[in-house]
Amino acid sequence: MPYCVEPRQATTSLQIPRLLALSTVVAGVVAAFPQAGWAMDLRQAYEAAQANDAQVRAARAGADATRERLPQAKAQLRPNVAVNMGRNYNDLTTTGRGLLGSPVTTQTHYYSSNQSLSVRQPIYRPYQQAQVRQAQAQVEDADATLERDEQNLVVRVGESYFDALLAEDQLALILAQKTTYSTQLDAARKGFAAGTGTRTDIDEAQARLDMTVAQELEARQNMEFTRHRLEVLTGQSMDVLARLDVQRFQASAPVPGAVEAWMERAEAHSPELRSLRAQLEAARLEVDKARAGHLPTLDAVAQWSRTNSDNVTSVNTRYDNKTIGLQLSIPLYAGGQISSTVRQSLAAQERAQEMLEATRRDLGVRVHREFRGVTEGVLRIQALEQAVRSAEQAVQSNRRSFEAGVRTTIDVLNAEQQKTLALRDLAQARYLYLVSQLRLQSLAGADRVSTVELANGWLQAAAPHPTPASD
Repeated sequence: MPYCVEPRQATTSLQIPRLLALSTVVAGVVAAFPQAGWAMDLRQAYEAAQANDAQVRAARAGADATRERLPQAKAQLRPNVAVNMGRNYNDLTTTGRGLLGSPVTTQTHYYSSNQSLSVRQPIYRPYQQAQVRQAQAQVEDADATLERDEQNLVVRVGESYFDALLAEDQLALILAQKTTYSTQLDAARKGFAAGTGTRTDIDEAQARLDMTVAQELEARQNMEFTRHRLEVLTGQSMDVLARLDVQRFQASAPVPGAVEAWMERAEAHSPELRSLRAQLEAARLEVDKARAGHLPTLDAVAQWSRTNSDNVTSVNTRYDNKTIGLQLSIPLYAGGQISSTVRQSLAAQERAQEMLEATRRDLGVRVHREFRGVTEGVLRIQALEQAVRSAEQAVQSNRRSFEAGVRTTIDVLNAEQQKTLALRDLAQARYLYLVSQLRLQSLAGADRVSTVELANGWLQAAAPHPTPASD
């Protein structure tokens, strides 16, 4: 059965077969385990995951790398100052003809040197100016992407945390059910020996007990897996998780109560949309950069140079040269490369625009789905709480009827099983409500700490206890 209120793609391993949950009755079984170690709540798990999760650390490093594009782009519009210096030893051999036509060879040895200081200040560089604005958009994209990954971490931690709680609840309920079936089997055997029962009662109780034993093995494996997954996410081992305070827990409808308001909030604050809007702006500026290939550039240039013995005719002579002026460069023809680059950039801009629109529509669907998960979760929890009370009353009635000889063992076992299913569905609905709430807040770009504290407020620092030992 998917961990949702309507058919949709699976997103968490809470989607496991035969989900069994803890209720007020089973809480007594859990609390009865020996106490040791310390408890971790959702807030502590999130803080540990923030420091340990490799995906978030990689996103932070990626954002830091992208932020460096802005100072690099701005540097292209600042003065460029360069100093060049050189000193050479020259050995010049000259062969010629003397006055009488005889060959004459002379050798000249001298040092030459040069020093130059040049300053170039861009005045009109449309390509670099567009590059600065593009770098700003890319930084906004990196910041929004990091925020999106941070929001996803809230959901991943919440799903893993409640998944681990559900696995513990499943095992605790199965152990309680196992005890009930064992007691029922023993009573059936005694009744059969006393002549008041039937062999069918024994076989039915034995079959239910055997099935519970198989479910216990599966539940233990699942609890170990979910606990390990949470430990990998947080980078910490833990003895026990803070449990949901079912006595204090009160599901309430989201505020604001209109799904349209949540959609507007998501469109305005969703980090996913902010990232795509920044990508669209960067794509638009890429078009400006491509078109700048047709435009001229203008720089202010100043240079001071000094040369000593620059050539053989100027040995022991020094020249000082100072220049200042403007340098204009006008592109004329580049073989069609610039026009092709413009067309390519326009296509990339259209792609970014369509991706933004597609994501905006999909975000509306996801917000609507999680909004329904919260609002319908409130009603479902209320209905299942009533179902649990009715199932408990049915169990008591069947037991009294069995003692009076009106009902059979099978009737009692069926009532017990129906109660177990009601308890399972109730706990599942509570966890679904909390996870849907985390997802809804994340999609709307809410403050991460506030989102975690909202869910963490329903938890209690349960008395620490180790994993229950196998019977």
